[in-house]
Amino acid sequence: MYSSILPFKYSDTSRRWTRFHAEKKGIRVFGIAESFKKSCVTSALAGIVMRRDLIIDGMVFGTATIRGNDSTQNILTMFRSLRRNDVNCIMLDGLIISMYNIINGEEIREKTGVPVIAITFKDSEGLEGTIERHFPNESMLKLEQYRNLGQRDQILLKTEKSVFLRYWGLSSKEASAIVNSFTLQGSIPEPIRIAKLAARASIRRSSQ
Repeated sequence: MYSSILPFKYSDTSRRWTRFHAEKKGIRVFGIAESFKKSCVTSALAGIVMRRDLIIDGMVFGTATIRGNDSTQNILTMFRSLRRNDVNCIMLDGLIISMYNIINGEEIREKTGVPVIAITFKDSEGLEGTIERHFPNESMLKLEQYRNLGQRDQILLKTEKSVFLRYWGLSSKEASAIVNSFTLQGSIPEPIRIAKLAARASIRRSSQ
C-alpha cells in the first residue's frame, strides 16, 4: 500500500529516506506544538499524528521546562512512546519554545531516523541580544544552541502566505511540498494547529 514511501523502522535509526511523495494520502506527520503560562515551571507539549487526508490517528503529551534545556530529549521521549513505524515526518512549531528552551532538530532527525521540519511564521533579525539579557549565567550555552539552528528558508505557500522553514533529512522542495500538503488555509499546517489546540486544552485542564 505504501510502496512508494520508504518508512521509518522503529528499531533502525540508521535508515535514510530515499523518496518522499507528499501527495500520497498514506503519509503521516507527527506535529508538535506547545502552550504555557509564564507562572508555570513547565509548558505542555502535544504531539498529533495526522495522515495526509487529515485523519488524526495518534496523540501524545509531554512537557518542557520553562527556560530549560530539555525540549529535545522530551520530544524524543514523546516520539518513542508512540512506538509507530509509519510516521514519515516530524513537524515542529518552531525550535525556540518555553522561554528559550531550544530544540535541536538535527539531533531529533539523527536519533529517530525521521525527517524533521521546523516552521516559524515571522521574520527576525536575530535573538542573540535577547538571549544574553535573559541568560547572563548560561548565555554561551544558549547562544551556541541558537547559532547551531542554522538559516531558515522562506517559502510561499499555496495559500499565498509565507513561512520560514528549517529542515533535516529532506530537500527544500520536499519540505515545501509537505507543508503545503497539510496547510488548508492561512499559514499554519493542520498537524501544528491541532497540536496547539491540544496543548492549550492541557494547560487549561491542569490549571483548574
